[in-house]
Amino acid sequence: MKNLKKNLKNNVFPLVIGLGAMALIGGTFSLLWWWATRVDVPSSSPTSAKIEATASAAPAALAEPVISLKPIESVPDGLYNYGGSTTMLPIRNILEPAIQETFPGFKLRYANPAGKSPGSGTGIDMLLEGQLSFSESSRPIKLTEHEAAQQRGFSLDQIPIAIDGIAIAVNPELELAGLTLEQLRDIYLGRITNWAEVDGPDLTIRPLSRSAAAGGTPEFFSENVLDGTAFDSRVDIVETTTQGLREVATSPGSIYYASAPEVVPQCLVKTVPLATDQDTPLIAPYQPPFAALENCPEQRNQLNKQAFREGTYPLTRRLFVIVKKDASVDEAAGQAYSDILLTAEGQALIEQAGFVSIR
Repeated sequence: MKNLKKNLKNNVFPLVIGLGAMALIGGTFSLLWWWATRVDVPSSSPTSAKIEATASAAPAALAEPVISLKPIESVPDGLYNYGGSTTMLPIRNILEPAIQETFPGFKLRYANPAGKSPGSGTGIDMLLEGQLSFSESSRPIKLTEHEAAQQRGFSLDQIPIAIDGIAIAVNPELELAGLTLEQLRDIYLGRITNWAEVDGPDLTIRPLSRSAAAGGTPEFFSENVLDGTAFDSRVDIVETTTQGLREVATSPGSIYYASAPEVVPQCLVKTVPLATDQDTPLIAPYQPPFAALENCPEQRNQLNKQAFREGTYPLTRRLFVIVKKDASVDEAAGQAYSDILLTAEGQALIEQAGFVSIR
C-alpha cells in the first residue's frame, strides 16, 4: 500500500503539471489566433456584439475617463424590457453600466424580437404590443404607428437624445472624390451601375444594404435618399453591418451605408464625402484630412461632429427614445431613461459612445 501511494504521488503530480502546462500553452495559442484573425468591423445586433466585442461599432466607447451619472428624481425601481435601434448599441453598452451603478433599482434588459431582426421598426411594434416598456429608434415615428397607438388607447412620444449621420463606405482601393445625393440615389435604384459614371474607375458597382424592413437606418435611407422608392433588384441584401463592411473590404466595387460611428473609425473601409447636389460642396463624415488606413488603428478617423451638429453634412438625423404615454410605470421608465440621457453626464456618455450630443 505504501508503494502504491508513493507511485501515485510520483506519477499523478507530474501529470497534473503537464496538463496545466498544455492548457496554458493551448490558451496562449488560442488567444494569439483570436487576435491575429480579429476583423475590425462593427456588429449591428446585440447578439453578435457579444461575440465580437472587440469589433465594437464605436472605438470611442472604450475611452477614458469613465463618466459617472448624477442621481435624478423619478427613476422607478423594477425590471424593464426595452428594445429597438441597433444603431444605438454603442450608447447602450456604455450607458447601462453607468445606470446600474447610480440607479441599482432601475434594471434594464434589451429584448430581441422573436423571429425578426432587431431594429427601430420592430422595437416600436413590440412597444405597441405591450412587450416593451420603451424603445429606441434611429428614425421618427411613422403616422401609421401613431394611429396604431391611438387605436390601443394611448399615444407615442419621441424624445430626441442624440445626433447621428449616415456614412457611405467603399473599398479603400476605390478612387472617388465623392458623391451627390442624386448619384447615391441612382446607384441604389440601378440607374448608375459603373463607377466610371461618377468619375471613378471603370468598375461595376455592387450596392449593399440591410433589408428595408430591418431597422431605422435602411428606412431612413429609403425615405431620405430614395424618396420612398424600393431598392433596385440588384442591391445585395446583408443581415448585419458587420457583414456589409466585410463585403466592402473584400469586394473593390462594393458600396454600403450605415451609422457614421459604425463606419468612420474602421480600418478596413473608407468613407465618401457627400454633397446635397452639384452646386454644393462635398462634406466628409470624418474630420479632414482623411487619416490613411495604413496608420489605423493607432490613428483612426474621427467623426466630423461639427458638420453633423450644424447639419451641413447631407445625411444627418436624430436618434430617439420612444415612450408610451399611458400614465403607467412603463411611461415612467421611458421618461426616466430619456431624462438620464439628457443630463450633462448622459450627453457626455453619448459623445463618448461616438455620437453627437444634442445639448
